[in-house]
Amino acid sequence: MNLICPHCFTLNRIPADKSYVSGKCGKCHQALHTGHPLNLNDQNLESYLAKSTLPVIVDFWAEWCGPCKMMAPVFGKLASEQTERLFAKVDTDANPVMSQRFNIRSIPTIIAFQNGHEINRLNGALPENQLKQWLAQTFPG
Repeated sequence: MNLICPHCFTLNRIPADKSYVSGKCGKCHQALHTGHPLNLNDQNLESYLAKSTLPVIVDFWAEWCGPCKMMAPVFGKLASEQTERLFAKVDTDANPVMSQRFNIRSIPTIIAFQNGHEINRLNGALPENQLKQWLAQTFPG
C-alpha cells in the first residue's frame, strides 16, 4: 500500500500484511494515521490523491458555510473511525484552483476518490448515518 505522510507528504510504502494505523513515516517519523481529516490545498491535493492507494474522501467546504460547519464534526468522527479510507478537507475560498478543477458549484461537496480518480460525489450536508450509508454504497464490501 502507498500512503502519503500527512505531515511531510513523503510517500510511504506499507507492506500488505501491515496496518498503517500504528505506522510512522520513514522520513519524519510522525504517525501516518492522525485520526483527523488532513487539510489539503491547491499545491498538494492532486499529488496526494494520485499517490495514495487507499480511497480518499475529500470535503470541499468554506468557513462562512453553515452546513459545512454542521457537517465538520461528523466528517471528523468518520475520519477517526474509518481507517480503510483517508479523509481530507479543502477550503474552497483559499484554494480556488482545485475548486475549479473539480467543478465545485455548491458546498459542502464530498468527493470520493480511488487511485486519483473521482468515483462518486455528494452535494450538501448529511447526518452521520446517511453519510456512512453513502460511503458504504460508494465502497461496497
